[in-house]
Amino acid sequence: MPTSKSTSTKSSSSKSASHGKTTSQPEAVKLLVKDHREVSKLFKAYQKLVKDEASADEKTALVQEICTMLKVHTMIEEEIFYPVARDIVEQDMVDEAVVEHASAKDLIAQIEAMQPDEELYDAKVTVLGEYIEHHVKEEEEEMFPKVTKARSDVDFDELGEQMSARKEELMSEMGADGAVH
Repeated sequence: MPTSKSTSTKSSSSKSASHGKTTSQPEAVKLLVKDHREVSKLFKAYQKLVKDEASADEKTALVQEICTMLKVHTMIEEEIFYPVARDIVEQDMVDEAVVEHASAKDLIAQIEAMQPDEELYDAKVTVLGEYIEHHVKEEEEEMFPKVTKARSDVDFDELGEQMSARKEELMSEMGADGAVH
């Protein structure tokens, strides 16, 4: 799906409450932040399953949901958001995010090739969560504020709509409904 820049004027973005603060974020950033919060909840739920010594089936289902969500999220960032961000923020900031994605994808592939009762399974899921937490922090504290402040000639609300449609398409292709359980 090609990414197109819109030369329309900046559209006004709605206010959203985030951690008790009112911030103005374009739809593209809101979508990514919402995904970050959802996957964070899933990792916390996984740690609870580990603590509660849950069944392999419960762990497998949750890990599949985490991995699917992360794969879809990285795809929409790489296909749609990062090409636009690359024109706005420092090149190395986007490059580092892409490298972080590659590391996460590698770990996801390792986890998906394993069974929950295998040695290091829980550790790999935990480390994946830590990778993602680090990546999210950098995006939300460094990249997103710069993108939001710059705004440039890109209609980020329209970009958010493109990302949302692509996310829905990918979730459907992967047999997921996109809802956090």
